[in-house]
Amino acid sequence: MNIIEEIKKLKKEKNAIILTHCYQNIEIDEISDFVGDSLYLSRAAAKTNADIIVFAGVYFMAQSAKILSPNKKVFLPNMNSGCLMADMIDVNNLRIFKKQNPNIPVVCYINSTAEVKAECDICCTSSNAIEIVKSLNVPKVLFVPDTYLGKWVEKQLGNVEIITFNGFCPTHLRIRVEDIERARKLYPNAEILTHPECHNEVAKLSDFVGSTKEIMDYAKQSDKKQFIIATEKGVADRLNRDSKLYNWGKEFILINENIICPNMKHNTLEDIYNTLLNETNEITIDKEISKKARISIDKMLNVK
Repeated sequence: MNIIEEIKKLKKEKNAIILTHCYQNIEIDEISDFVGDSLYLSRAAAKTNADIIVFAGVYFMAQSAKILSPNKKVFLPNMNSGCLMADMIDVNNLRIFKKQNPNIPVVCYINSTAEVKAECDICCTSSNAIEIVKSLNVPKVLFVPDTYLGKWVEKQLGNVEIITFNGFCPTHLRIRVEDIERARKLYPNAEILTHPECHNEVAKLSDFVGSTKEIMDYAKQSDKKQFIIATEKGVADRLNRDSKLYNWGKEFILINENIICPNMKHNTLEDIYNTLLNETNEITIDKEISKKARISIDKMLNVK
């Protein structure tokens, strides 16, 4: 029996599900129950009757799954799978930031720890950030931790000042204006699809800016046949696989061969097998912190 069959057997025995973020190594999809972006995965898991969730992603994602499924056991296959952006802000930094900008609501990107979420007014994702900020109906908001997503939202809205914390995604910031210009010359008929965590100048030069899911949906629905993917390699990998599988006749080119998140690639099939077998790397969150973080997520989910 190979490792994929062993994992499937363990899943059945333990009533477990596996959630896989689309920046993960593509072979993990073979044993996954859900593949997508972080909030979709956590919400999908909460609706199941599974006893165990194994989250092939990074630490803050597994925390979000635990917040939304407090009675389920949640495991992260490899505890080295952190998020450099999420690590750029902690509760002390956040409190200083709020003190420097008093009486302004704080919007917290989902890419943050439970402890940070617990100190914010409302959560957002890259796909709903515009709607969340708009829903507050205020002239100013604080936005943590990603300055680039925050400033991109500010530009889209035009009537809200967004004061951003100086956090960022090192992987997305490897995409430069020169990459866009080179791609335009090499692939003049291709559309450039970009994540809003990128430099704002990169977003400005792109054909479409959206979350991981929005990029994938746009690419599937577009009549174009060639796309430049300006986000993590896992997205291009999955789109190319699906294009061959479903005969889309489309080509997806990663904008820069260095657009790989090392933390997202830590999880392996072996890690998942060992975690399921031994139930190691369980995610635990203080109940009070989890309760407060849940409020900020629920407020986001209630925005229509």
